[in-house]
Amino acid sequence: MTATLTIRNLHASVNGTDILKGVDLEVSSAETHALMGPNGAGKSTLAHVLMGHPAYEVTQGEIIFKGKDIIKLAPFERSRMGLFLAFQYPVAVPGLSVANFLRTAINAKRKALDPEDKGIPMAEFRALLKEKMDLLEMQHEFAGRFLNDGFSGGEKKRAEILQMATLQPEIAILDETDSGLDIDALQIVASGISALSGPNLGVLLITHYQRVLNFIKPDYVHILLDGRIVESGGAELAEHLEEHGYKKIRARVSDAMMEA
Repeated sequence: MTATLTIRNLHASVNGTDILKGVDLEVSSAETHALMGPNGAGKSTLAHVLMGHPAYEVTQGEIIFKGKDIIKLAPFERSRMGLFLAFQYPVAVPGLSVANFLRTAINAKRKALDPEDKGIPMAEFRALLKEKMDLLEMQHEFAGRFLNDGFSGGEKKRAEILQMATLQPEIAILDETDSGLDIDALQIVASGISALSGPNLGVLLITHYQRVLNFIKPDYVHILLDGRIVESGGAELAEHLEEHGYKKIRARVSDAMMEA
């Protein structure tokens, strides 16, 4: 069954300041969407609002996931439904190993679906974790390290993708997963995302740069300016943006507003 995330006329603010000013977007499983825009456009705000960050207030619009309005749901409820957010700045949790974190998260999701569930058997979990770590070219010893504690930028981002791989969401929002990565780490992370994408996983990839799209081919590219998606297209739109920047797009948007 296809899972669809539908965003309609979404407005949101933080500390009384309007950030999102009417976002419309639809992402379905088996699709990869890239969302691009300059600093301050509202990209990360959109990611946080979709996952229910309490600092952001939705003032208008709808967020429909799998046919249900989720605006009033807590982040953990959205996660259990099949939404996932990979953070731009993952938080370190000293004392909690990667493996224990992942097993606890998997068991919480299973128990939400079936209160009688006893949790994933250890042997099954170890096999799953090994499979996903091999996919991401990660040393198995990584599972015993404390979550993001002392991790390099590349290790943090790979840990986020490992979470996505093991939790198996239906729609994943990746907030600048490519930021801070050297070319080798970028290739590994991008190959992992590509391997996991579709047919049961839809991806909303938020990025500043076209370079990650050299490794992850999006079905759709969207440009976010001043809290609104102002242009959508295929992968060629990202290439145009890389060559010309946002100046021409800003000019087109300004001309359209004047004509209106």
